Amino acid sequence: MLENRKHPRYKTKALARIADILEGENLVKDISITGCCVESPAFAEIMPSMIYQLEIIPEKNSKINNFVMEVEVKWLRSSGKGSAIGFGILSSPKGEEFQRYVDYLAYRSSLDDY
Repeated sequence: MLENRKHPRYKTKALARIADILEGENLVKDISITGCCVESPAFAEIMPSMIYQLEIIPEKNSKINNFVMEVEVKWLRSSGKGSAIGFGILSSPKGEEFQRYVDYLAYRSSLDDY
């Protein structure tokens, strides 16, 4: 779990994609109920302050189905090694799957603390 935030962020091994914009192996570095960070191995054609539909593909061990969230770009950092994008979560039409995933990550994180 990452500290110094209003809502804890949990490390994850989920993948993410935005149709026709952010394809391929994009890793969700961390996630909370209010935001997430996605790392992409390529330059991302993402516009700051824009709203996108971000699909999350949880790791298979979680046994949680893919879900889509409406997100707003908060920041973007690009380098020769790819991009890191910070998203604020606006809504999740399949909120139950999203909440189950955050609960799963919180539980897994509590086991790692021992």
